[in-house]
Amino acid sequence: MKSSIVAFSVVIIIVLGTHYSSAFGQEPNKVPYSPFLDEFPNQVFFGDTHVHTSFSADAGFAGTTLGPEEAYRFARGEELISSTGIAAKLQVPLDFIVVADHAENLGLAPLAAAGDPAVLSTEYGRKIHEMLKADQGVEAFDQWRKSKASGIDPMGNDEKGIQAAKTAWELITSAAEKYNDPGHFTAFIGYEWTSVPGGNNLHRNVIFRGGKQKADQIIPFSSYDSEDAEDLWAWMADYEEKTGGRLLAIPHNANLSNGLMFDDVSLTSKKPIDADYATRRNRWEPLVEVTQMKGDGEAHPLLSPTDEFADFETWDKGGINSPKPKTPDMLPREYARAALKRGMQYEEKLGINPFKFGMVGSTDSHTALATTDEAQYFGKITILEPAPSEERFYELVAGRTNPDRLDIGIEAWQVSSSGLVGVWARENSREALWDAMKRKEVYATTGTRPRVRVFGGWNFQDGDHQRHDFVKLGYDQGVPMGGDLHSAPAGVTPAFLVYAMKDPNNANLDRIQMIKGWIDAGGGAHERIWDLAVSDGRTIDADGRCRVPVGSTVDVAQADYRNSIGAASLSAYWRDPEFDPRERAFYYVRVLEIPTPRWTTYDAKYFKRDIPKRAPTEIQERAYTSPIWYTP
Repeated sequence: MKSSIVAFSVVIIIVLGTHYSSAFGQEPNKVPYSPFLDEFPNQVFFGDTHVHTSFSADAGFAGTTLGPEEAYRFARGEELISSTGIAAKLQVPLDFIVVADHAENLGLAPLAAAGDPAVLSTEYGRKIHEMLKADQGVEAFDQWRKSKASGIDPMGNDEKGIQAAKTAWELITSAAEKYNDPGHFTAFIGYEWTSVPGGNNLHRNVIFRGGKQKADQIIPFSSYDSEDAEDLWAWMADYEEKTGGRLLAIPHNANLSNGLMFDDVSLTSKKPIDADYATRRNRWEPLVEVTQMKGDGEAHPLLSPTDEFADFETWDKGGINSPKPKTPDMLPREYARAALKRGMQYEEKLGINPFKFGMVGSTDSHTALATTDEAQYFGKITILEPAPSEERFYELVAGRTNPDRLDIGIEAWQVSSSGLVGVWARENSREALWDAMKRKEVYATTGTRPRVRVFGGWNFQDGDHQRHDFVKLGYDQGVPMGGDLHSAPAGVTPAFLVYAMKDPNNANLDRIQMIKGWIDAGGGAHERIWDLAVSDGRTIDADGRCRVPVGSTVDVAQADYRNSIGAASLSAYWRDPEFDPRERAFYYVRVLEIPTPRWTTYDAKYFKRDIPKRAPTEIQERAYTSPIWYTP
């Protein structure tokens, strides 16, 4: 009875306090602020837009036995047995995933193994079926890879080949419908278009806003149809006109494109990109996947020599399967920060920005298991699942076309545990999450789940970032990540409110940084970094940088760390001290966590083996927000 009285008293105090504030401090008849009345995005949802299953030929032929249904079940929090017989379960379920299996020979491996009639109706399907029956999976994989490299669909593009693809696609869309649970878990329909001209990566993941009824009216456009993204965009436009549905595409691993992903010329015609190209790319590709298993693509140390955090999980030796090594002239056309700057230069010339994208992270897992935890690194391909084997560290995972060329080879220890995407939306549904992706109100993380918000505007004041209603203020008086500011009022510089809270299951925060890029009057591109907030009482110098590292609590021998440094949350108010209202600019936030052990360090402890000599022993996980752009 006593506890009931106390609870009742608390309610009375809250209600009286609200009326007291209203009577003495607010306008008459104005409804007091309540978060329950908000209409803006008020929740962050974490997910993975890039998960492969056995329905991807390079996964199914390589030993992955789990399919789309298992991928959704695992992401929702169920415990599964992996393809190599290991129990696996996420510590915290995801809110959504996209099963993005390769369009090229979709479902061939599991359907051929199962003797699916549509697959067996084709000569190639029967051949693969017999090889798998004879336990010649490795040979079948090698044979398929050679067929794929030729650029000619071995299943054929006649009625039988099309029916086989349609069978696989409808199984995938059915799985998405089965596990899509609006309000609780979102199972997106999607696939990967896997263009590899000359062995260089031009892959895109295609994400559907709607459901099976519309998606089943087509079969996925593949790189057998064309390796040029302009043809993919045309197919996307046809899909929308035919079905009334909506699509977007997310490029990934520009760092493995050997300069082709953000090139200055179109792929097929080799003509300089023009306003029409820029308009189409701007429409269809609002996001870029900047961090995942095959390295990080935010920045490169040669492009950003004053950025001490730019050399992070770097893969910069060559294309995905190209025989040609990377050269420095390719880098500006591969990394997100450089592309964002070049996009504004194009906007000056063409009137439209072809590289105006938000940033996401995802896993590119080929095991059907969307995992990102360094402490429980599961491996992103079946051969790299947990085991005390040489393959776990030293399997050649890129540059396989010429294994004797170490200058283009990437070994398994270099695979990253990354990444995830955080999406700000009102609800966990296909429509709400897709719309947030389209408007770029998203951010990339390297695998952890910090909560990050950014607003830019003209009227924010110092202290606004500490208001209880700063999010409402941000939407009322500014724009969120992914938004645009235009035509600065006379004498006013843009101000930003930033807030970051640590992942409750992972490391504390080191700092919040603002990365600015801008175009000067002569068309030159520039960038600069400011530290906005730092932990542990460190100071920020007059030039806007904190030169004192956060330190490290990592115990390499024990593969452990302590959250005795860093901060649980950081926030900042910042006005651009170098703003010129005549210059185009973008601003995005990078949030750094304190150092923690890398997966290779955890592996060495668990499996009692040496860490690879060139592998870092610790890592600073991070988040990259989508930019806010300023246009004069």
